[in-house]
Amino acid sequence: MNILLIYPRYPDTFWSFRYALRFTFKKATHPPLGLLTIASMLPNEWNKKLIDMNVTPLRKRDFKNIDLVFLSAMHVQKDSVLDVINLCKKFGVKIVAGGPMFTGSYEEFKDLIDYLVLNEAEITLPEFIKDFTNGKPKKIYKTDKFADITKTPVPLWNLLDMKKYTSMAIQYSRGCPFNCEFCEVTSLFGHRVRTKTKEQIVNELENLYQAGWRGSVFFVDDNFIASKRKVKKEILPAIIEWQEKRNYPFHFYTQVSINLADDDELLTLMRKAKFTSVFVGIETPNEESLAEANKIQNINRDLVESIRKIQKSGLEVMGGFILGFDSDPPSIFDSLIKFIEETRIITAMVGLLNAPPKSKLYKRLKKEGRILPQFIGNNTDLSTNIIPKMDYQFLINGYKRVLRELYSSKNYYQRIKNYLKDFPIPDASKINWKFFKLHYGYLFAVFSSFWKFGIKDRDRFDFWKLIFSTLKMKPKALSHVLAWIITGYHFRKIFKEAFVN
Repeated sequence: MNILLIYPRYPDTFWSFRYALRFTFKKATHPPLGLLTIASMLPNEWNKKLIDMNVTPLRKRDFKNIDLVFLSAMHVQKDSVLDVINLCKKFGVKIVAGGPMFTGSYEEFKDLIDYLVLNEAEITLPEFIKDFTNGKPKKIYKTDKFADITKTPVPLWNLLDMKKYTSMAIQYSRGCPFNCEFCEVTSLFGHRVRTKTKEQIVNELENLYQAGWRGSVFFVDDNFIASKRKVKKEILPAIIEWQEKRNYPFHFYTQVSINLADDDELLTLMRKAKFTSVFVGIETPNEESLAEANKIQNINRDLVESIRKIQKSGLEVMGGFILGFDSDPPSIFDSLIKFIEETRIITAMVGLLNAPPKSKLYKRLKKEGRILPQFIGNNTDLSTNIIPKMDYQFLINGYKRVLRELYSSKNYYQRIKNYLKDFPIPDASKINWKFFKLHYGYLFAVFSSFWKFGIKDRDRFDFWKLIFSTLKMKPKALSHVLAWIITGYHFRKIFKEAFVN
């Protein structure tokens, strides 16, 4: 069997970082971890090839002698998925599809996909392989059970050209103890947090190391600290021990809930393991909107102080925010701008409220007749699949104003400067930089940054003020500052429509 695993292209969103990647000659931020893991579950005697369309274009020659295409995607990749389906039909290749988008909306694809292998592949994929090899495959494979991920194999890294990515990825856990109304994580993976063993995590780190990777590793868990006790007592100590043994070849980032701020021991261990940043779903400074969304972990706490505590520990906080809750008052736009400026969150990802098909929000609004037919899954393109209570045009105008305020060069550079004054930069003192080859792409990024923002840009004077301020206050932070500047540029390009008026 000749197998082609295809990961569709992302549109330009917050998470694509496509405009930022151009400064480093990298093609994508993360590899398709799901497909790489699926590849490990397929029979060893099957020949496997991976095409990540975010890195390599899909060509007709890629379909030559292919027996099956394995396709996985998120909702936001739908347009690219349809292109892939059309190509497969054109070349007469059958498709096996799974992953979040197909699991959430498989009815939409029943007439387009040959075999739908849904939910968690550790359960449904072996059944499909057995039926397929016996010549009796079914159309749909699904389950209401959750997999034992202690049996999940190591991803097949040899299918990947690692040089094209800025970071590698590892999954430690699935499931979330919280139940935010707008999120479909619990419907996909359940409330009970399932985790890999410390031996698995160390083995995956060692596999990445032996594959030649050095640098950034993303723990893709929806909430890395969902099982706090195990993370503190087993996982982080094991990572620290492995890092010390290997002389700190990796630094990490992940997604966490705000209650990380409540645990000094956890903060200390994460920094010791060389976690440098965390993404936190803050959503909104409006308590009523948090209650509406059942974001209980964010309620009845001083969010500003919690964020500052994480920052003071040496972890940069990247924040996720949402506009368009039913409980949002007309003043929410000013409140959000003030909150982000006060917390000094540099990477503040603000989107409009959307309702994923498997979320409780979708079910509630469907009953209320407030769901629009098209769910794009991209909350950065000024679209939403819900009918908001707030006047729609008022919401859009306010959203655009928030983006203009947060990401205009002058305001964005000032926020970076304020962050440097108040908080330590991520401590990399123990990271062994000799491991990190001086890639020409990073040298190019430095020179192109100074050319683009320091000479050509109309806000070049603000750029130079920030650079000189950095050199005066914290010269060791210069590389971080340049990375933040490039990230801000990406956000401005993504939201160019919002900046028109």
